[in-house]
Amino acid sequence: MTTTYAALLRGINVSGKKKLPMAELRQLMAGLGHDGVRTHLQSGQAVFTTGRGDEEALAAELTEAIEKQFGFPVDVIVRDHAYLAAIAEACPFPAADLEPKQLHVTYFSTPVDADRFAEIDRDTYLPEEFRLGDRALYLYAPDGLGRSKLAEHLAKPRINKGLIATTRNWNTVAKLVELTSPAA
Repeated sequence: MTTTYAALLRGINVSGKKKLPMAELRQLMAGLGHDGVRTHLQSGQAVFTTGRGDEEALAAELTEAIEKQFGFPVDVIVRDHAYLAAIAEACPFPAADLEPKQLHVTYFSTPVDADRFAEIDRDTYLPEEFRLGDRALYLYAPDGLGRSKLAEHLAKPRINKGLIATTRNWNTVAKLVELTSPAA
C-alpha cells in the first residue's frame, strides 16, 4: 500500500542561502525510489508517494541524501495527507475569514506541550495569538509574519530547543492538503 506524503524542508532558498533547486530535489527524491514527486513553490515543499518507511525514517533518509548531494544540512519533516488534513481541519482560528498571510502553522518534529511556551506573556502580543495543536502551532499574525513580534519570540532557540520547526502560511497549508489528497 502506498501513502502520499509532504516533505517540509526548513530554511532553504532564503536570502540566497542553502540554494536547493526544486528540479534537483525532485530528481533526488525520485532516485530514492519515491513516485509522483512534485514540488510546490521554491521554499521547500515536496509531495511524493511511497510504500515504504514511516515519517521519521523518510525524513531522515531525505535529510541525509540532501546533505550528501548538496553539501549542507537541511532539516526535514515528513507528514502524510491524513495528518495535514487534520491540522487544517482543527485550526482554532477562522481561516475562511482571514487573509492567508495572517494565519500560519508551524509544524514540529515531535509533540510539544504548553510548558514550552509558559514564559510567553500572551497579552503582550495581542492582537497576535497562538494555539497549540498536534505537533503544530497555529499563529494568527494580523500584520503578517514578517512584522510579527510574537513570531519572532516563538522562533527563539530556547523555545524550540530539540525540535525541528518549520512554518507555512495558510495558502501553503491548504495547498499541501490538496496535493497530498488521494484524488490529487
